[in-house]
Amino acid sequence: MGNMEMRDMGKTGAKVSLLGFGCMRFPTTEDGKIDEARAEEMLDKAIASGVNYIDTAYPYHGGESERFVGKVLQKYDRDSFYLATKLPVWLVKSLDDVDRIFEEQLQKLRTDHVDFYLMHALDREVFEKMRDMGVVEKLKEMKKAGKFKYLGFSFHDEYSAFKEIINYTEWDFCQIQLNYMDADEQAGVKGYELAKKKGVPLVIMEPVKGGTLANLAPDIREKFTALDPNASMASFALRWVGTFDNVKVILSGMSTMEQVDDNLNTFIDFKPMTDAEKKTVDDVVSIMKSRVQNGCTGCRYCMPCPFGVDIPGCFKAWNTYHVYGNYNSASWLWEHEIGEAHQAKNCKECGACEQKCPQHLSIRSDLKKAQADLDKKEFRF
Repeated sequence: MGNMEMRDMGKTGAKVSLLGFGCMRFPTTEDGKIDEARAEEMLDKAIASGVNYIDTAYPYHGGESERFVGKVLQKYDRDSFYLATKLPVWLVKSLDDVDRIFEEQLQKLRTDHVDFYLMHALDREVFEKMRDMGVVEKLKEMKKAGKFKYLGFSFHDEYSAFKEIINYTEWDFCQIQLNYMDADEQAGVKGYELAKKKGVPLVIMEPVKGGTLANLAPDIREKFTALDPNASMASFALRWVGTFDNVKVILSGMSTMEQVDDNLNTFIDFKPMTDAEKKTVDDVVSIMKSRVQNGCTGCRYCMPCPFGVDIPGCFKAWNTYHVYGNYNSASWLWEHEIGEAHQAKNCKECGACEQKCPQHLSIRSDLKKAQADLDKKEFRF
């Protein structure tokens, strides 16, 4: 067996495995609880193969992830792995909450310190609220007191907000979403470049876009299979991200032993992408993006709809469905985030939206098509 790819985590001095174990998608039993026996086997296998970065958070698995991870890690020397968890900023109403929550996390994790501590899921509004409350300064004091070693944040917003947050103080690291389909979304490659310039090492989440880039349409699969018939679709997505040198950890939320094995296969004796492979990825992105059904930019000038239709949401679900060629890619957005009450079928064709649309889209007829396509729930190329 070869060696796990290790990277130097910038100024922190930590030497981390490029593959990080994300603890939010453990296998579960029928009642929805963590399947502890299977999950422990998976963690053990990953750790035995060189994974030393374990990433959990307060809300994962209904608050049970930290407790389970803390229990499993008891059998390992505390200095043999790096433990990352996150402050649930949405629960912080005062500075006392920061202490209280952190102490609760230490108890659950059965440790006296955390290695990498993040402000969880920041956007501009939440960050400004936390900053004005003094939470960032409070966390710096806790770091100085040795409660945790390195301070960072995980991020979900536009690039301009990322720039504001990363420039606010000297962060030890930060965590962003990055994959080959979303290179221009959120912080994206632009955010990657800014972090690199500032010497802030990056941890990456959603490298396989929640599993979407592991389940591609047959014609897209063929393009990757032509490069390597034995490689999984997920491995191409992971290698694309790992080719960026300031990416230090790529988190994978593993749910099965097969995923653990496939990831270990990718990250042991890791190979950065060749120019030919990068070109194939660029071609794939162009083809997939060409399957977008309409040019809705999500500007929301058409909203609110008098009948409650989430017009931009419906178009986002419809376009996602066609880009990836399977219903799973859009199902959560369509069924849960949008839901029956706001789906396209509630359109009464009044046309108010079309008068306001800067893209001059045929909104009414597109909503009908979107509903019909998404009702099929199948759709393969």
